[in-house]
Amino acid sequence: MTAIPGMHAGTAFDELDDYLALGRLSHLSMSTDGRRLVLAHAELDDDAVKYVTSLWEVDPTGNTAARRLTWGAESETAPVFTSDGDVLFLASRPLRGGEDCPKALWRLPAGGGEACRVTDFADDVDSVLAARAAPRFLLTTPLLDAADSVAEDRRIRKERKDKKVSAILHSGYPVRHWDDDLGPGAPHLFSGSLDTGGGSGDAPVDLTPLAGAALRDADVDLSWDGEFAVTTWAVPAAGAAMRTVLVKVDTGTGEQSLLVDDLGVDVSAPAISPDGASVAYLREAHSTDLLAPRTTLHLFDLRRGTSELVDVGDLWPTSPVWSADGTELLFTADHRGRAPIFRVRVGSAGSPSSAESPVSRITTDDAAYSDVCVAPDGQCAYALRASYEAPPHPVRVDLVTGAVSMLPAPEALPELPGTLTEVQTKAADGTAVRGWLALPTGAEAHAPVPLLLWVHGGPLSSWNTWSWRWNPWLLVAQGYAVLLPDPALSTGYGQSFVQRGWGRWGAEPYTDLMAITDTAVARPEIDAERTGAMGGSFGGYMANWIAGHTGRFKAIVSHASLWALDQFGPTTDSAWYWQREMTPEMAVENSPHLYVADIVTPMLVIHGDRDYRVPIGEGLRLWFELLSESGLPADEEGATAHRFLYFPDENHWVLAPQHTKLWYEVVRAFLSEHVLGEAAEMPEILG
Repeated sequence: MTAIPGMHAGTAFDELDDYLALGRLSHLSMSTDGRRLVLAHAELDDDAVKYVTSLWEVDPTGNTAARRLTWGAESETAPVFTSDGDVLFLASRPLRGGEDCPKALWRLPAGGGEACRVTDFADDVDSVLAARAAPRFLLTTPLLDAADSVAEDRRIRKERKDKKVSAILHSGYPVRHWDDDLGPGAPHLFSGSLDTGGGSGDAPVDLTPLAGAALRDADVDLSWDGEFAVTTWAVPAAGAAMRTVLVKVDTGTGEQSLLVDDLGVDVSAPAISPDGASVAYLREAHSTDLLAPRTTLHLFDLRRGTSELVDVGDLWPTSPVWSADGTELLFTADHRGRAPIFRVRVGSAGSPSSAESPVSRITTDDAAYSDVCVAPDGQCAYALRASYEAPPHPVRVDLVTGAVSMLPAPEALPELPGTLTEVQTKAADGTAVRGWLALPTGAEAHAPVPLLLWVHGGPLSSWNTWSWRWNPWLLVAQGYAVLLPDPALSTGYGQSFVQRGWGRWGAEPYTDLMAITDTAVARPEIDAERTGAMGGSFGGYMANWIAGHTGRFKAIVSHASLWALDQFGPTTDSAWYWQREMTPEMAVENSPHLYVADIVTPMLVIHGDRDYRVPIGEGLRLWFELLSESGLPADEEGATAHRFLYFPDENHWVLAPQHTKLWYEVVRAFLSEHVLGEAAEMPEILG
């Protein structure tokens, strides 16, 4: 289907090539004096096959245009400021002679000039932190278990490469994560000091030589004075499970001390107070088959060795950051299709204060905030702001009034091909269910327009912020209305809303989706006879469940979907997590594959072979059983209305630009054929 003439003026969402060429902003960082902001800007390369990221400086006052700082042929990412205003970042730049170099730590002087390389490891540096008041930095990089030094690590890696050895011997779980094969190395935490004269400083020292796998996917913070770090630390639990504790690491000696170790709990996102006396962190109580998880905000007093809860009501806090004077914590949290910035007052020693209301909301718009940086004067913060009306862009937030002002950025906000409106309905049990409805510009004049129900992943998630990968405007530009609902299990509506769907994936989440779809199709702009449903990950699970429980939709797109829960549970990359909820009884009651005979709707199945969160076996089994056992099977000559789009080298999301383009082209063609009844050719490049 092509865009309907007269429905809207041309936008970057009409043509996929124009959409892919839009730049993307991320990783906002602020200097210690609050006078400089740096962020990462990703652009499509000349061959349109990958994104290359450069660093740009943004004026906090909003008076001057953004300016580019780096010009590398490969991406420069993860910028952080040193105490004297230099910028540390990660980049892979060729060595002399053209030899490829792993991603290393680089330093760009505040006064200008060329960046210099700080580290020389045999594998990629994964992350970097810099102290705000001292010339010290921390980084994580993997080392082989068999290596007792950086030099030995380099020797063994070279031998593996030369002899083309890729085998990995495991003695524990997990062995994969998202799209990565874990090992043979494991992350180590290194501490280094910077030469204040602009040189590379002292060579980084390994603080955690015996960490094993404890620092995989760790959250780390560095004290303002650089004297110690606080990190999450993964420890094994019974039944091949893992849990996380909180550990303090002295950056001078490597001495470790255990801070928080609670059974049945995972901790994350440590944030050290400016005076180094307290650590804010998030605590997630493990779920059971009957009880959903719960995320809460806590403070650990390093002087007294005690921890206490910070009351933020029914919110699920994320990304806590301290005010410069240590009297407040700012955090974000999903909230009714938004993710505002909140604040909570704490005492001078980092203890919760009851002098005022426990928590207050700072931003009041329909946006989601990330990368929050609090200015030294405490009057404002800087952040990346996004919503379904705009991709991430830098803003200044007045912490007194909540007013938000945009800052000049490397990329202008794109014009949208439609409008966003909020919809709400009542579920069968009386619970309010809401979502966003994206309508094409001029939909009223061209009504009724076809509707796509798009179910989010997670399932502990919500439709509250821009996604470059799952973007409704690419379908709105083709004339569809796109419904983005938050059914039971969605975050941002309180604990009870999550609990409604816990262990009941095929019950309230499904009936909530049908109820809000009924509300949407009752609108005069919507054509109730031309509807489709789609989703990825948990959304793909729901697409499969919908296919087996109603024939109301003309087509269903199922991406990276869970199909047979008894198969998915033990083969996903974090099986212990899913087993807490997914008991054998739950799997039998909620598995879509048991209803394959009731599927009479054409389905487009999409899966990547490097998807370790929802392994390829789910897609392969779904495809075979659709053709052999569904109510719409392949005929005697093998012909079928179903389609399977397979990506041998893609992961859970499908990220390569040309694969993203192909994904949307195939989805558009499939929907055009079955929802609109219009013949559409599949992309020629598929062969």
